[in-house]
Amino acid sequence: MQTIEMPFHFAFALDNGVTPGELSEVITHLAFYAGWASAMSAVAVAKEIFHQRGIGQEQLPPVKAKPLALNEEGERQRATQVANNFGAVSPGLVQNTTDVLFRDLWLRPALSPRDRSLITVSALIANGQTGQITYHLGRAMDNGLTASEAGEIVTHLAFYAGWPNAFSAVPVVKEVVEKRPK
Repeated sequence: MQTIEMPFHFAFALDNGVTPGELSEVITHLAFYAGWASAMSAVAVAKEIFHQRGIGQEQLPPVKAKPLALNEEGERQRATQVANNFGAVSPGLVQNTTDVLFRDLWLRPALSPRDRSLITVSALIANGQTGQITYHLGRAMDNGLTASEAGEIVTHLAFYAGWPNAFSAVPVVKEVVEKRPK
């Protein structure tokens, strides 16, 4: 986990209108898509930035809040597909994917579904997780991300995650965009 530039980027985000609550929620979301250790490193940096700026806990999202509405049919299809593909191998992972990720994290109201999708796709590209991009980019586009924005994510991430990760993601992004109904 590279934390050297986090103070600059966290401060830059706050200066550009990202709320402390949104930054906190991004870190929470990334715990599941970039790893717990990475998120804990980010928490330490954010804690210092928040302290310097006088940002208190009252400005952060509550642990429990009224969740966003669940697309029951879409979630049922997703859960069934994951259970059919992986339930015999790792039933605990399948259950946590449903309960923790899609029935808790993704329904937290502090970020919109589009923002969560943008964060998830960015984390997958940055971590070279091309096998997961297809599903999440499709979901991102269902949540309002445009094809142009998808391409821009790859361009932007090349500078932060490296050209190999960006170029590994391009064919997957291209395929998802080309298969979308026009």
